[in-house]
Amino acid sequence: MRRKLIGTATVTAVATLTAAAVLAGPAAAQEPPPPAPVVVAGHATTAGTALVAGQNEPGTRLHIEPARTSAVRTLEIDYQVQETGYWCGPAATRIALSARIAPPSQAALAAELGTTQNGTDHISQVTGVLNARLGTGWYETKGMPDDPPTQAQRDLLWRDVVLDIDNDYPIVANIVAPPGNQPPGYPPGQTIYHYFTVIGYDDVQRTVLIADPASFGGYQIYWLSFDQLASLIPPKGYAA
Repeated sequence: MRRKLIGTATVTAVATLTAAAVLAGPAAAQEPPPPAPVVVAGHATTAGTALVAGQNEPGTRLHIEPARTSAVRTLEIDYQVQETGYWCGPAATRIALSARIAPPSQAALAAELGTTQNGTDHISQVTGVLNARLGTGWYETKGMPDDPPTQAQRDLLWRDVVLDIDNDYPIVANIVAPPGNQPPGYPPGQTIYHYFTVIGYDDVQRTVLIADPASFGGYQIYWLSFDQLASLIPPKGYAA
């Protein structure tokens, strides 16, 4: 049974691992007792608005509570900053899995995804791991080869966002963010090849809620316009 849904987003800092603990491995990581919840009142759905802004510390974990109103739907997830510069694929996959199961470690998912220091090669690897871990055939790999995407590709992406979020399945997107078209906080002078997770949408504002494991500029959970999401995915794809 899914947990009771609430009307506001609640963020609980579960644990912060020090850099030394991350480098030393799981045996050295000591998790302190969770602090009191930090409540984010309402839903600021303006594109670029952050619900959670924090430090870019590998291993940082946050518990995000869901919210559902007539226009806004967001999912309950366990957010974690990626533990290496090339584990965005494992971290984004972990965030997606956390909406439905107790997620495995980033290290375990990196091994399953075949992630190397060059990153996770293709979104289809994410699709396969999501379905294997969940024991389902829900996820499919959706390519967006055209840049800019066609109207049919845009329509399918929005349909997938709504259908997946309504059924408690986050979407993992493989994106290319060049200078001049980047989510908030991204390094402006370089093209970023990245994976992040879509965990909600606002049907009125036409925005999507992003859980971004990179935490560029401290932006971890933030709203992004759907138009920008659609422009970031080509020529890659997404798992939905």
